[in-house]
Amino acid sequence: MIGKIKKFNFESLFILNTFALIVTSYFFNNFIFTGVYLLFFFISIFTTKNGLKIIKKFNLLQNIRNEGPANHFKKSDTPTMGGIFMIIPFLILLLIITINLSSLKLFLLLLTIFGFFITGFLDDLLSIKKKENTGLKTKEKFFIQSLISIIFILLAYEKILISPLITVSDTWGINMNIFILPVSFLVLVGLSNSVNLTDGLDGLAAGCSGIVFYGLGTEILMKEQQELYVYSILCFSMSGICLGFLKYNYYPAKIFMGDTGSLSIGAIMGSIALLTNSIFTLSIFSGIFIVESLSVIIQVGFFKITKKLFHKGKRIFLMAPLHHHFELKGVKEQKIVENFWKINILLVILGIVLKINL
Repeated sequence: MIGKIKKFNFESLFILNTFALIVTSYFFNNFIFTGVYLLFFFISIFTTKNGLKIIKKFNLLQNIRNEGPANHFKKSDTPTMGGIFMIIPFLILLLIITINLSSLKLFLLLLTIFGFFITGFLDDLLSIKKKENTGLKTKEKFFIQSLISIIFILLAYEKILISPLITVSDTWGINMNIFILPVSFLVLVGLSNSVNLTDGLDGLAAGCSGIVFYGLGTEILMKEQQELYVYSILCFSMSGICLGFLKYNYYPAKIFMGDTGSLSIGAIMGSIALLTNSIFTLSIFSGIFIVESLSVIIQVGFFKITKKLFHKGKRIFLMAPLHHHFELKGVKEQKIVENFWKINILLVILGIVLKINL
């Protein structure tokens, strides 16, 4: 049915996501989840609309990378750093919950997300200051991300907040033992950078993130552990925030989230999945992000190998990440985004079905 929808835009996605959450709330007999989602949807619309004026006032505008598709240069001077108006409301919510519950788990989550938020903020700020598409150097950004992630993972592991048993179903799990540490690092840093790479078309990362956060929140509810319900609330609030931002980020985008948003969003997904033992299901929900990231790894790896062997580098894709490959094939930007959303919805359905049946 999803594949037959001819026009699948922001309104369609919002209606579908809201309907799914109402059904979820009804099933779990708790409409607080829908309430939180809608509250933060409207907060996000309000903060983004007013934040747009602030960004224009301070001239915080996007620089387009020279290596990207030529038609992207028309997006130059689009207001960026919109992630500020997405992540700050979430951090305020998380801070209030952390103070009320006096939870070490939530405190670690708060510090970690704040760390990624500041990293993305600095990257965007330096990019604007230098008038280039890159702010922090790749190695610098990776070092900061790694440092934050290692501190989070080691503290969480020491306090037994991360389980070495990756749960696949109620009766089946994979005991990673000490190897849960590198796996956790890969989840946190990898997903943060994957969302960042996906954020290359109007509405792509924001829409997919809204879908993934709905799926992750629902999967956590399905564990039927009362103490984890707070993480579902956090996920549903982020789903609302992403879709509220999408109103202004959908094609043609009036604002971009920048690394301030994308790095933080990936970190929120990864850290919540680690603390709730939802790694397996999240790996299915995040299929779009993972494939986008893999396309870059494959492209760069294949180019380097062929250059070494044949003294001339060859490419598998016309351009990476994958969404740019389809752009250069002549597919319209809106169509690529809409199709990626549809695939992401199917991945969430697949993940939930597997959770029920395995």
